[in-house]
Amino acid sequence: MSTFVLIHGAWHGGWAWQRVAPLLRAAGHEVHTPTLTGVSDRAHLLHPQVGLSTHVQDVVALIEAYDARDVVLVGHSYAGQVVTGVADRIPYRLSRRVYLDAFVGDDGEAAIDLLPETIAGHYRESVAGPGFGWLIPVRSLSVLGVTGQADLDWLSPRLTPHPWLTYTEPLRLTGAGRRVPAAFIECTAWMRVFTPHAARAAARGWPVYEIATGHEAMVTAPAELAGLLIKLAG
Repeated sequence: MSTFVLIHGAWHGGWAWQRVAPLLRAAGHEVHTPTLTGVSDRAHLLHPQVGLSTHVQDVVALIEAYDARDVVLVGHSYAGQVVTGVADRIPYRLSRRVYLDAFVGDDGEAAIDLLPETIAGHYRESVAGPGFGWLIPVRSLSVLGVTGQADLDWLSPRLTPHPWLTYTEPLRLTGAGRRVPAAFIECTAWMRVFTPHAARAAARGWPVYEIATGHEAMVTAPAELAGLLIKLAG
C-alpha cells in the first residue's frame, strides 16, 4: 500500500482533507495531511518571510521524519508549486506526483506569474490593500465554485490569510523531480483557472483526469477524488 501526503492550497489547512483521508485509510493506505507554516492551526507562525521554500521544507521534513517511501504526493491549487519543489529535493521517496487543479511550474516560475493576468492583478491589489503588503486575503468561495450552504458553512470559518511570498518566490529546480511520474486532475465545474496547467501536463505526456466539480474537490467531491487517487496509487 502507498503513503499519501496530501498538501492543501492557499488559505486552507490539513483539515481540508477530512472528507478524503478516511476513504484512503479505509483502502489500506497511510495518510498524512500536514498544515503548511503560517496558515490555519499554524497561523501563529506567520511572518513576512514565510515563502515557497518554507512550505517545501515543511513537507520534506515530514516525509523524512516518518522515513516514508512510495509516497503519493498530492498538491491542491497553490500546492502544485510545493509538490514540484519537494519532488526535486527527494525524488527517491516519491512514487507519484498528483496535481489537483494546481500549478505546474518550471524552474524560475513563481505562482503569481502562472495565474491569468486579470486574476493576478486582483491578487496584487488585495495584497497591497487589506493584505498589508505581505498577505493574500481569503478569496470568495463562490469564485472557487463552492455553492452548497453546508460546504460554505464548513469552510468559511476555517480559512486564514496566506503569505504572499509563497506566490512571489520562484521555484529553483535541478530537474531531479522529473523522474517521478506525475498526473493532473482538473476540476471543470468552475471558471477553470488551471486549464492551462492541465494542457501543460498533457503536453508532457502526463495522464489528465477531470472531475465535474468546483475547485475544492476534496470538499465537494471527496468520494470521486479518493477513488481516483487510489487508482493513481496503483
